[in-house]
Amino acid sequence: MERLIVAKFGGSASGIDGEFVSDIISRIKQLTQDSKVIAVFSAPLTIHEGKRKSLTDLALLIGRKSEEGNIPDITPIKQSYAKILSSVSDQYRPECQKVIDSFLDKALQAFSDAKEKHSFADDTRSRALAFSGEILMSNVMSYILRSNGLKSGAASYDSWPIITDNNIESTNFLASESAARLGPLEELVKNNQVVSIGGFIGKTVDGIETTYERGGSDRTAADLGILFHKKYDTRIDFEKDSAVVSADPRVVTNELEDITYLSYNEARIAGMFGMKILDPIAIKEILENGVDMPIIITNMKDPNKTTTILRKSDNQNGHPLKIVTGKKNCAILKIESLAAETLLESLEKEKRYSEFVILSPFTKDDIEFTRILFLDADYIKRNERYFLGFDPLATIQYNRGVITLIGDQMWRVHQIVSKASSRIGEAGLNILNMDAQEETSRVIIVVDDSANNIETAIRAVHSERSKITFS
Repeated sequence: MERLIVAKFGGSASGIDGEFVSDIISRIKQLTQDSKVIAVFSAPLTIHEGKRKSLTDLALLIGRKSEEGNIPDITPIKQSYAKILSSVSDQYRPECQKVIDSFLDKALQAFSDAKEKHSFADDTRSRALAFSGEILMSNVMSYILRSNGLKSGAASYDSWPIITDNNIESTNFLASESAARLGPLEELVKNNQVVSIGGFIGKTVDGIETTYERGGSDRTAADLGILFHKKYDTRIDFEKDSAVVSADPRVVTNELEDITYLSYNEARIAGMFGMKILDPIAIKEILENGVDMPIIITNMKDPNKTTTILRKSDNQNGHPLKIVTGKKNCAILKIESLAAETLLESLEKEKRYSEFVILSPFTKDDIEFTRILFLDADYIKRNERYFLGFDPLATIQYNRGVITLIGDQMWRVHQIVSKASSRIGEAGLNILNMDAQEETSRVIIVVDDSANNIETAIRAVHSERSKITFS
């Protein structure tokens, strides 16, 4: 079976206004030596008002100003693409300029619609983001790839392969509907070395523009792997600044260890609890569709350094505590258990939201209560009325942070919970909640999210990692 690599390049991969585009070209040339490539691109970065910003964030800013009645000014976006255009050869530059102008005209129309409606939401928001960011970048990158001697095509939005449900701003992938519309993309893959496609963006069955939540380009890569895994020997490759290490290197500098293998489960939990490996929903979608394919996290600057993520990692001889990570801005919902059952069913079937963990219950006045740890407190704040509709007496505790120990084989570690909690206590922090079982892939420790509590706790627990013994 012919090989196919779905390679995802985030905004940082292309750099500020495309300064690292040459690195992407070199990397794609390596990948095409023995494989077809679908390259998934995020919106590029730029500098705006002295700050590094993705064009997605810049478009959101313009959109908010537009809905307030301001005349939309997309000059900063145009300036960014003008710089990226310099990487296109003279042969293709006029044609590429026409594409940029066409897409930005569509984006400007979306911003103008927001001004007229006094609302930057739903499909208006999705159109603005799509045509100023990911989809436009993928088209420009296709011209850059051709300029460097690669046979390349770009997925057309008129025949977009990623079909989603009708949740416009936080949409969900529909595999069967997407597979039914895969023909044009299949032809592109068949006839080219590389096919460029924008991440983050979807379309409903009726053709309405949609977006995933932030980090959605990871999901696009996973979705494409799902769609092609029976047609090609498929793997997904996330091109990053580094492969996976045992803690966030911005937090921990001592005794970091390269992590060579992770299971889907370990990677999903790490992504949920703060490690920027990949969007955990991407793995969830792969599992839901019964797919088993390798996911590679590659250090783009040194491609020999990789982390391989497998459905089930056979690497049981390494350190059983793979990762120590932390997540800020969490919230805990305390709700009567009977009401919690209805809430959880609604979250699964209606919201299709899964960024939470159920902690151990407690009983008060002969009534059982369920604790639900939500990993995005802003989501709770936006939807408080929805949550309290299931139980008006439920309480929400904000300003919670979580330290998480991750490893499918942690059951082999002696006294891991007591050692971790002891180190956090020695660091002067108070543990508000702890969740662990005898055989578990994760240990959750909840603390107050203030000052540098999370970073302090991560460093404290990670410092114990090298001293841990296990059977």
